[in-house]
Amino acid sequence: MSGVLHLTRQVGLFGAVMLGLGAMIGTGVFVSIGIAAGSAGPAVLIAIVLAALVALCNGLSSAQLAANHPVSGGTYEYGYRYLTPALGFTAGWMFLLAKSASAATAALGFAGYSLSALELGSDGMLVLALAAVLALMALVLTGLRRSNAVNIAIVSISLATLLFFILAGAPAVSRAHFSPVFGSGADPWAPVAGVLHATALMFVAYTGYGRIATLGEEVRDPGRTIPRAIHLTLLVTMLLYLLVAAVGIGTLGAAGLSAAVSPADTTRAAPLVAAARHLAVPHAGPILALGAVTAMLGVLLNLILGLSRVLLAMGRRGDLPAILARLDRAQTTPYVAVLAVSLLIAGLVLIGDVASTWSFSAFTVLVYYALTNLAALRIPAQQRLYPRWIAAVGLLSCLFLAFWVEPRIWVMGLALLAAGLAWHGLARRWQRRIR
Repeated sequence: MSGVLHLTRQVGLFGAVMLGLGAMIGTGVFVSIGIAAGSAGPAVLIAIVLAALVALCNGLSSAQLAANHPVSGGTYEYGYRYLTPALGFTAGWMFLLAKSASAATAALGFAGYSLSALELGSDGMLVLALAAVLALMALVLTGLRRSNAVNIAIVSISLATLLFFILAGAPAVSRAHFSPVFGSGADPWAPVAGVLHATALMFVAYTGYGRIATLGEEVRDPGRTIPRAIHLTLLVTMLLYLLVAAVGIGTLGAAGLSAAVSPADTTRAAPLVAAARHLAVPHAGPILALGAVTAMLGVLLNLILGLSRVLLAMGRRGDLPAILARLDRAQTTPYVAVLAVSLLIAGLVLIGDVASTWSFSAFTVLVYYALTNLAALRIPAQQRLYPRWIAAVGLLSCLFLAFWVEPRIWVMGLALLAAGLAWHGLARRWQRRIR
């Protein structure tokens, strides 16, 4: 009889979809559409669809990995199971960096939307974002746990807010804002580069489906439930993003949405509020801000909770310092890991630019999902749910898109990847020496 304890399988299809939507609908729809519109213009609608197709390949790879190896931990565990310890570590390291950058973007987005709703300038943006990180860190340290009921409430508020924006904004959409679709200029390749850059940025907005795949130990009938939940979540999210982007561009223009995430704009990180102010609907801006603030606080809280558990697992395995695996006296909270991940998020918040933090998240999460697809290619043929070409397309797409972010971002990402691998090699050598 094994002494390993396993989680209870209590999550069904609806719960898995709601968890996926809760992980997706937040910073991506409220902030990144504005960033991506700055790269692709009205063609960001094409980028949203392309990103969804790449996410579908990755989601199918995640689903069959979860079905064949149903443990919590995602590609960090799959890398160890199907690849090598070094690649398993790389997956965990990239996930930690990617989601920390997403959390920093959520904190900055929360601050931007809050200040925009109050019609204040952006002078206090960093202070408010840091305060949000510290406040939620304190909540997690008190033993706060994830709650499906709270998650459903947050998702419901976010969806209601976005549906309000779509319905209220649809009559104000102007076709003139969609022409020309690809912009105009002397360089014929510039529109293609813009769409590919925007696709890389929008891909991050779909990565909540990974949260579904990490529920391998908690979902009832994971081989059937996880793939269906991923399909439904991606479809709903893509349609929602397309409608929100179409209304945002149609009312404010791509340049206007992009300006709202520019450091020079006092409403930076609040593009949908900027669009809502052009609607002939009373209090549209504050309503959008309420939904955005709720969504991003939920995202930030879930990421602090989730990332602290990643650090806990990596500390236990020896991939990161063992001190990260320490629990509080009640044995319920990895308090050192919570402190460490909160400090990492706070450090990224100090960058102060949502475009930079989101681009960094894009590069690192694309590397992470490249490893997901690589692991899926190693699944034996008799255990495979989908053809190998799906994982191959996902792998090549992720590696290709990763280098369409700004060069300074991927250079920094590669440097951190190399530093992580160097640490992993030294740590393994030290562990072998002291045994």
